[in-house]
Amino acid sequence: MKNHNLMFLAYSLIIACFSSNFLLSTAQNVSAPVLDTAGQELRQGVNYYILPAKGGNGGGLTLANGKNDSCPYEIVQELNEGANGIPLRFSPVDANDTIIRVATDLNIKFINFSSSLVCPQSNVWTLDANRQFVTTGGVEGNPGPQTISNWFKILKYEDAYQLQYCPSVSTCGNPCGILLLCENIGILVDNGRRRLALNQSPFKIVFKTA
Repeated sequence: MKNHNLMFLAYSLIIACFSSNFLLSTAQNVSAPVLDTAGQELRQGVNYYILPAKGGNGGGLTLANGKNDSCPYEIVQELNEGANGIPLRFSPVDANDTIIRVATDLNIKFINFSSSLVCPQSNVWTLDANRQFVTTGGVEGNPGPQTISNWFKILKYEDAYQLQYCPSVSTCGNPCGILLLCENIGILVDNGRRRLALNQSPFKIVFKTA
């Protein structure tokens, strides 16, 4: 009976140790939440503005008609520093996680805007055909090879944040049929427009509740 009790105690200790290690590992694997300018966690279903972290560097993000008033919309930065741009929402790849987290795959979409041009595409961010500029016309959710161009990440950048195109392999499996390279999203001045583009110096940003 004594040996039985000792074995039971040892087994219980092993289970307790395994459980605590598992919980610790799980906690360590959870990315930190992205914070807005008020220090609050970004959440699904809440509207935000993306703004430059430093003054004197233009305003928030908005939409512009494509070349020759074509669709889809281009995503550009307001030239007026006082303009917040258009509100956005974020949707993480894990639809059950209500918090927007650092370095986690997510969709970004504009809401509540009007334009002289009505494009049939969605307002979800995606990459253009040349995989250079960020435009609308993406698909929200449905992670897989067909939607690989629609997933973006928010990363810490110095004392603020930046956007990056760097979809996780787990989003669509490996190798997704294309070469996945992590590229910063920055501002490229193109014909007088400040367009969101890949392979640029990071656009240092903050998030403000709309």
